[in-house]
Amino acid sequence: MIELDVLNSLFSFDRCIPFRYRSSNELDDVDFGEVVEVLMINSTSGPGLLFPKGGWENDETVEEAAVREAIEEAGVRGELMDFIGFYHFKSKTHQDEFSPEGLCKAAMFAMLVKEELSSWPEQSTRTRNWLTIPKALQSCRHEWMKDALENGFCKWLAQKK
Repeated sequence: MIELDVLNSLFSFDRCIPFRYRSSNELDDVDFGEVVEVLMINSTSGPGLLFPKGGWENDETVEEAAVREAIEEAGVRGELMDFIGFYHFKSKTHQDEFSPEGLCKAAMFAMLVKEELSSWPEQSTRTRNWLTIPKALQSCRHEWMKDALENGFCKWLAQKK
């Protein structure tokens, strides 16, 4: 479990990279084995796709918050596998007297999706998009998310195989 004091130096979020394994013959007529797809959601404030994110409540861990946000924003449940790293970014909506630059930190987790819900809290404003990793890298709204996917998630996944 990640201690909250580690995150308190900046405005902090939790995010997860929801993923699944899909047989390649489900995508085309040739079977090349399993393909990893990641789930991204649309941004409500502009173009590009995001991974589910949010802050946490006082009565939950960062891990519990990541699971809750995946349900609320993307409508998926799964197994939170591992912490894959911290990623820093700037947010215009979190600029204040304590952080005029809007510096933020995200704790990133890998989540193996076990269930897609037919209805979820933000379904009226969010759409789910299952993408292969190369397509997801092209679709990321922010550079730091590309870094988290390529240098965090993909390295973690390679170690798991």
